[in-house]
Formats: sequence, C-alpha cells, structure tokens
Amino acid sequence: MADSETETGAPPRTLIIIAAALAVALAVAVAVFGLVTGSSDSADNSAPKAGGPLPLVPVPAPQAGAPACTTLLGALPAELLSNGAKLARRELANPAPPATVAWGDANPIVLRCGLDRPPELNPSSPLRLIDGVKWLVVPGEGTSTWYVVDREVYAALTVPDNAGTGPLQDVSATISKNLGVQPLRFG
Repeated sequence: MADSETETGAPPRTLIIIAAALAVALAVAVAVFGLVTGSSDSADNSAPKAGGPLPLVPVPAPQAGAPACTTLLGALPAELLSNGAKLARRELANPAPPATVAWGDANPIVLRCGLDRPPELNPSSPLRLIDGVKWLVVPGEGTSTWYVVDREVYAALTVPDNAGTGPLQDVSATISKNLGVQPLRFG
C-alpha cells in the first residue's frame, strides 16, 4: 500500500494535522487583520464597536468540550495585565467558537482550548517554561501564538507582539494551578 493511502481511504494523519494547523493560523490571521484594518468611516455601522462583542472565526478544536478545557476556562481571570494596562474579558459575538476567551479591545488577546497538537511540535522544538508550563511559540505577523504543550489538552494563546509578558504570566499561573502536567506527545 502506498504511503499516502490508509486502509479506510482517509488522508494520512500528518496531512490532516497540517491542514488543521494552517486553518488555525489562517483564522487567527484573518481575525487579527479584520480588527486591525477595520473601517474608520463613522457612517459604517458594520464594524464592531470597541467593547462590544468580538467576532472570531471558529477553528478546529476537537477537544473543546473536554473537562480540562471547562476547568481552564472557568479559572481564567476576568482581566489580564498587559504592559501595565488591565485588559477586560470580551464578550464574543455569536456564533462564538467553543472553548474560546478574549481580552482587550484594539488588539485582543485570544485563548482557545481543545486544539489539535500543533504540527510545529517535535522532539527538537524550542520550548519556553513559564510558571511550570511548557509553551511552543509560533510567531506570526504582529502576533505570536503560544501553544501549551504539556497538559491534557492543547491550548493556544494568541498575543499581539506589543502585549508584554503579563498575559503569558497570568495564563501560565492559571494553567499551572488547574491542569496537571502531562508528558509531551509527538505523534
């Protein structure tokens, strides 16, 4: 049997993981681009108002309903500290993506729980340890997405490059207190 086929005829798992990761990255990029380049025309009522419900593109999150995501979302703070400013939790526009939380107005910080394993994670990936939580950083244009890789579920925190370290510290402390450490999974 060829490497690109399976017994069921489904595409290889690696291809599915890469497609899911690309979909997540594209969704985040589209959401950030839409927020950053919103119309400044005061007659345009289609743009979300600051502080109003935040529209986010859904991304594949097959474990969004897992108990670990429920625990994490319930424990997250109502505010995050970013460069000395307190960012309040945002209401999400319907239909809201499952297991997703956001903070801040102009360049929101977004946490998504229950994602697939990031395809960038491999045995030689450089990881950062913050408050006992291992993170894999995937840089983007104007933002970075930090994946929690050592817990029962994968979660991603997308942070604007100018946010400082406060959001990562706050979220790391919450994860460390509420979710047990798991061995890294590479396949």
